Amino acid sequence: MAASTSALLLTACGAIEGIAGSSSSASPKKGDDITVGLLLPDKDTRRFEKFDYPLIKEKVASLTNDKGKVRYANAGASAAKQSRQFEEMIDAKVDVILVDAVDAKAIASDVQKAKDANIPVIAYDRLAQGPIDGYVSHDNELVGQVQGRAIVGALGDKAKTSKIVMMNGSLADPNTALFKQGALSELDGNVIIAKQYDTKEWLPSVAKANMTKAIQTLGLDNIAAVYSANDGMAGAVIEALKAAGATKIPPVTGQDADLAALQRIVSGEQYMTVYKPFLLEADNAAELAVAKVQGRTLEFDALTPDNVDSPTEKAIPSNLVQVVAVTKDNIKQTVIQDGVYTIKDICTAEYAADCAEIGLK
Repeated sequence: MAASTSALLLTACGAIEGIAGSSSSASPKKGDDITVGLLLPDKDTRRFEKFDYPLIKEKVASLTNDKGKVRYANAGASAAKQSRQFEEMIDAKVDVILVDAVDAKAIASDVQKAKDANIPVIAYDRLAQGPIDGYVSHDNELVGQVQGRAIVGALGDKAKTSKIVMMNGSLADPNTALFKQGALSELDGNVIIAKQYDTKEWLPSVAKANMTKAIQTLGLDNIAAVYSANDGMAGAVIEALKAAGATKIPPVTGQDADLAALQRIVSGEQYMTVYKPFLLEADNAAELAVAKVQGRTLEFDALTPDNVDSPTEKAIPSNLVQVVAVTKDNIKQTVIQDGVYTIKDICTAEYAADCAEIGLK
């Protein structure tokens, strides 16, 4: 699976770049001197600042002969702050807005304001409500399926009698429902879901507090595994387990392939994470944004082979990137092979022995 994922990245990127150079596109509305507004939701999810923003910035520059620029803002997990940032983008008259919404429902009025100002909006990573023009993300139900499958597989023959805790994401994020739906399709009937929590704004501090309550209610020794919807919460869950005296951490899932999560996987503290190829998602988003502004209808259509419905819109042109489970067995064939991290990044002095033990050197 890992090898095919890397092949997908290379093939898709090549195909996209080929499309961008097509001579069959419509007459562009604008030239290369464009401004892409980028609104990301938080800094706790480390991929946003480390990968998504710089990758989109780099791709926009490459698509516009270094004339296009990205105006960037991070909401710090505040929907109110993101709304203000959105309005600032409109006031600045950016040419297109890429938004990863803190609150998908609350952002709808801002999307409408952009529409009224003739500024197209593309939802990035999370599906925003309102009249958006496109959507770039991953198969989010599959993310949950991969996580749920990992837990059942880790528990093996004991799964059906094992109690697990589910640490879901924020209810304001529409992806949360998809992650949960996918996970439950694997977990229901195969494990005992003893406790389940939704996590305000994906905050690790909230996840840690909820995990502490679960331990107090169920007893440390009665928790066989923890479904954590992302890596930031996984780290908090593991901190709570350690604080309660756990000497061996039960299987804990994650998502986003954060560096700290990969190091926890190497050391055996976190069981797995879901790697969502940032390069392809960011590249596709930049391609869509530039194509939309420049009136490249054929390119835009080719980049959105999928259709997704939101509570307010039907058949939104979409691009959904596949995902892959990462464990200590395939780190080298996934995130390292794709250039997300190097062995040196992961195998610092603290993790050198753990890396050597699994042949990561």
